[in-house]
Amino acid sequence: MTHPLMFSPDDPLLARVREIALTFPEADEKVSHGRPAFFTQKVFCYFGGSQRIDEEWVAHDAAIMVRPDADDDPALRQDPRFWVPTYLGPSGWLGIDLDEDTDWQEIAELVDASYRMTAPRRLVKQLDDR
Repeated sequence: MTHPLMFSPDDPLLARVREIALTFPEADEKVSHGRPAFFTQKVFCYFGGSQRIDEEWVAHDAAIMVRPDADDDPALRQDPRFWVPTYLGPSGWLGIDLDEDTDWQEIAELVDASYRMTAPRRLVKQLDDR
């Protein structure tokens, strides 16, 4: 079954995420479960997501989901801006909403950490050698 698209291809926030995510070695974009996903062999960043709160689905259409570095994870989980995604949360992923006040340097750092957690070692080495 094909999932319906859950994003606007010309969303300016998605454009900013693309600018960040597609700079990594061999990074590409695909649509997964109706949302943009940035990947090498594994996905390292999703645009948009959802969570369950009190048995209700809460959509986060302007957000990213990333897998943070294990050292940063505890602090991020204490930050009220972060939320635990429905399906990916048990695997260590977190989401953060995006808006006009987004700190894009912080987003770039989160995407970088997630890339490093999911990309093959040779690609991380390419990134480090830049």
